[in-house]
Parts: sequence; structure tokens; C-alpha cells
Amino acid sequence: MFTTLNHPRHVRQGRRRAQRMGVAVAAVAALGLAACSSSSNGGSGSGSSSKGGLVVADMAPFSGTDAALGPTYLVSCDGATQAINNAGGVLGHKLSCKGVDTRGDPADAVPAARQMFASTSNLALVIGVTSDEAASVVPIINANKTVVFAMTGQSEFDSTFFPYFYRLVPPDLEESYAMIAIAKQKGYKRIALAFGNDIGSQTFIKPAISAISKAGMTLVANETLDLSANTFRTEADKIVAAHPDVILTEALGATDATFLSEVKQLNGGKMIPVIGTSACISPDWYKSVAAALGASTLASSFQADNLVVETTGNAYAAFSSAILAEKGKVGSSGNFSTYLTAPGAVHLYDGINLAALAMIEAKSTVPSVYKSDMEKIANGTPGAEVVNSFAQGAAALKAGKAIRYVGPGGPTNFDAYHDSTGIFQVDTYGTTGQVNVVGNLTAAQLRALS
Repeated sequence: MFTTLNHPRHVRQGRRRAQRMGVAVAAVAALGLAACSSSSNGGSGSGSSSKGGLVVADMAPFSGTDAALGPTYLVSCDGATQAINNAGGVLGHKLSCKGVDTRGDPADAVPAARQMFASTSNLALVIGVTSDEAASVVPIINANKTVVFAMTGQSEFDSTFFPYFYRLVPPDLEESYAMIAIAKQKGYKRIALAFGNDIGSQTFIKPAISAISKAGMTLVANETLDLSANTFRTEADKIVAAHPDVILTEALGATDATFLSEVKQLNGGKMIPVIGTSACISPDWYKSVAAALGASTLASSFQADNLVVETTGNAYAAFSSAILAEKGKVGSSGNFSTYLTAPGAVHLYDGINLAALAMIEAKSTVPSVYKSDMEKIANGTPGAEVVNSFAQGAAALKAGKAIRYVGPGGPTNFDAYHDSTGIFQVDTYGTTGQVNVVGNLTAAQLRALS
């Protein structure tokens, strides 16, 4: 059972006031760049009108400190597109995936976006686009009239409307509230923050500090971790000396593994409890941190927030079959089944299916044409038949039925800013890396911290 998280009006308005100028300035700068990289069909989107293949671009970090993100999304893309191709493809087209490396840096992401549009005439959809690069590249993607399912949690996208931007993951401030809600459930009073110095991780800090205050807790340490460093002994020493009940963290690459192992060493071999973001639900993150702390220590001391996802039923069966079919075809340094609960894998799979079904309904692969049908299939219309996979949806559309797609990420409800988020669950790791769901967080719990 899925429940839509309805944000109270004051939360939505507060978020919509945040950082309006940041995206607006980026948009002005990027529009000029986008003019140099308009799509080959005169600016009506990059979808191919021939019977050639269609490309789904995974624009994300494949190198740099956040290099684990791009491959995670690519697993989802490969699984989704192969399942679509096995079901007949889209209007005579087969789909394929293309990695576009942003290096997690806006300075590299902008030319990468320009090159993507200049070199890919059959581009039908963009996925990925993390907080590292979203403010810089979303205006370019939007100017090229190409649908993007973005993995950014930056709150400025709650308040600035981009017609081609869609998001199935929550703003970072809501994840911050979720982390504090977990800490409150556990009875923790003294909170330490340790987040990476990348853009995506830094966005959690301000809302976390606010939520800590509202929860009546005490912030005892707030350390920024340089993702290019090899040791974090100074930061770990400060946190251990502050005697926190729990450490809240997101620091990707090898950073959390090194940092948390140093915390354990400086704390006399005893691990301080840790709460991570949903980005910590990743095979690569698990493998590195479990190796540094010990699998049993990580299993007993770590929790993370995550969006509720299906783990049984038709939608999950189709999703798990698609993802697990990629095992051995793509690199993974951890438990491959972790992809079945990784937010990027789940929600980008749903986004690809939504777009593909909309193309069939619209009888067009051009984003400016199919996007309105995508919104109808996502949110549903009266009398629409619920479908749980691309194959099921394509068959229903062929039979002339209206459909609503509900995938492993649950029902979609796009708002006026193309946001759709659900309730959170609480995850832990088992000693072999499997993800266990140990609880849920209610809308009321989050609202109390906003």
C-alpha cells in the first residue's frame, strides 16, 4: 500500500521561496549556451522520427567523487530499455542507453550537455542529472525541449517551473527531515553532521540544522568532509570529542568508509550510530563501508531513510526481472540486489517506462508531443486501467484503453512543478549487504520538523 505525502501548504510555500535566484541566474546563462546546441529537428525536441534507435541519455557523474551515481542509473536504464525492446519497442524503434559524464561538476556538465545535444539526433529522454549539475544543465535540457527525469533534490526546483523537468524523488530538505525523524524515533538527543563538500550533499545541512532545533535536539558537531582527501582524522576527532548520540552523513566515493573507520578507531573501537541518506543505499557504498567497519558493525549501527518502494506484486516482479537480467553485464562492487531498493534505479526505471508508454499513446517520440500524455499516464484519468509494466501498458494502449502506470516506485502524482514524492521508509543492511525495511515515517512526523 502506497500513501502520497501531501505537503502542508506552509511547507510548500516555504520551499518555493528558497533559492529562486539561483536557478533563474543559471537559466539566463544556460539559455545562451543552449542556443548553440539546439536539436536537429528545429528545436521541437530530439526524438527521432525515423525507424532507427532511440537514445536515453544517462547524464550523471561517471568520474570524480560521485562516480558511483552514473553507473547505478545506467543499470536501471539498461534494464528498463531491454525490457521495453523485448516487448516490441516503441513505435518500431528499439531503445538504447548512453552515458554522459558530468564529472559531478557544473563546469564540466555544461559542455557535456552541449555535446550531448550536438551529437545525438535521436535523443528521446534524459535521466540522471544529480544535484551536482542540475542547476547548470536543466535550463539547457529544457531549452532543447527534451524531457528529463532528474535525481536532484535541490529545493530551488520546487519554485521555478521548467516544462520538461520531472522529479520522482523528494527535495533534499524532506530527506533531512526524514533523517531527524529517524533520530527522534531512536531517542537520540545529541546530533553530529558529517556531509561531503559536493553540492548534492551540502544541500542537506541547512534543513537538518533547522529540524534538529524543532525536534528539541542539540547539534554538537557539524563537519564538512573534503571528498578529495585521504584521511578525515581531524573531523573524526572533533566529532568523537563532541560525544554525539548519532552521526548523520552523506559522503560518497571512499569518503564515508574512511571517515567512519576513523571515528570507530578514535572512539575506542566502538562505532557511534549512523543515519545516512538514501544515496547510502548502494552496492558500492555498502561494500566500501562494510569493509572499513566490518559487516556486522555496519549492520548493527546504521540506518537510512529511503522512499517507500514495492517489494512484492506485479510491478516489483517486472522491475526485479529487468534489473536482475543486467547482473554480470554491468560492473557492481557490492550486492547486486541492492539496486532493487536504490532510489535512482527504482524511480528512473519508472520514468523511462512512463516516457515510452506516452510515446505510444501520442504516436510520437518527440518530447514536446508526448510529454502531455506522459503526465496523464502518470497521474491517471477517470476510468484508466492500472498497469504495472511497459509490456502490460503497451498491450492496453493497443487495445484502445486509457491507462495509469504504477511501477515499483508507487503511484505518481505530479504537482504544478512536476514533483511527485511519496512517504519514507527506514532501511538497514544485513551482514551480506541485503537491504531490510525496518519501519516507515509518516507525513505527520515530517510535517512536525518542517
